[in-house]
Amino acid sequence: MASSKSNTVIRRRLVSAWISTVLSLALVLLLVGVGTLLLINAKGVSDYFKEHLQVSVLLKEQVQEEEALSYEAQLAKLPYVHSTQFISRDQGIQEMSKMLGQDFLDVFETAPVPISIDVNLEAAYVSADSLEVVKAQLASSPLVEEVVYQTSLVEALNQNLQTISLAMLVMVALLLFISGVLIANTVRIDLYSHRFSIHTMHLVGATPSFIRAPFVGRAALQGLIAALVGALLLIGALFILRREFTQLFQLFSLDSLLVTIGVMVVFGVLICTLGTFLVVSRMVGYSRDQVYAY
Repeated sequence: MASSKSNTVIRRRLVSAWISTVLSLALVLLLVGVGTLLLINAKGVSDYFKEHLQVSVLLKEQVQEEEALSYEAQLAKLPYVHSTQFISRDQGIQEMSKMLGQDFLDVFETAPVPISIDVNLEAAYVSADSLEVVKAQLASSPLVEEVVYQTSLVEALNQNLQTISLAMLVMVALLLFISGVLIANTVRIDLYSHRFSIHTMHLVGATPSFIRAPFVGRAALQGLIAALVGALLLIGALFILRREFTQLFQLFSLDSLLVTIGVMVVFGVLICTLGTFLVVSRMVGYSRDQVYAY
């Protein structure tokens, strides 16, 4: 009876240790997943900000709305145009009133606000050189009075995005390194309780490959389950992000999420099995004194 209770207690402890190991690995792999997802979508984030940079095309005072709408339709078909927004003279006046006050028109004899079209360019064309070419082409139309965009903002945007991309690459590399170390330590601590079993199997003549096989197989299963748990946590976090930041969530595609989960699974299984292989191989050669001193 006492032996049965003792076995039950040991079994519960082993199950508890196995679950805690899987959860620890899952949290570490969640960090790997977050870093990988950000790195994969770095270009998408960059394109998102570039495509929200507006170029204002101010039309001449005598241009009527029908002509302006027709011109906007022509702009929308250009290969470097991502989207357009028509701003009527009344809309422009309302926006200026919000910024300058309701009485700002009193100092002018005629309404100074022209019809305009806000143009969002494709991300590949948002650079200083490309914008100058685009500006020249837009300004060549007889309907256009002026093409306006903030040169300093474009330069700052490109420079900051390059810096952020480099920082993200370094961060992901550090995350992978730290995660590898944490997973390896978790595996080593988990195998510590099995050092006597490993030593006993070695003493009765079991080969190193025979001893390693069950531990490596269990480690691969642990890594797989931990990666799937981490993937579920990542998906849950993304759903929360979707609810709070709808536009930002649109940057993350299903393909990038599947690639991220694949990286988590491969990384988790590989690090767990490799760490287990190395630790067990080292334990197999331990003497009796080393096993007790470990």
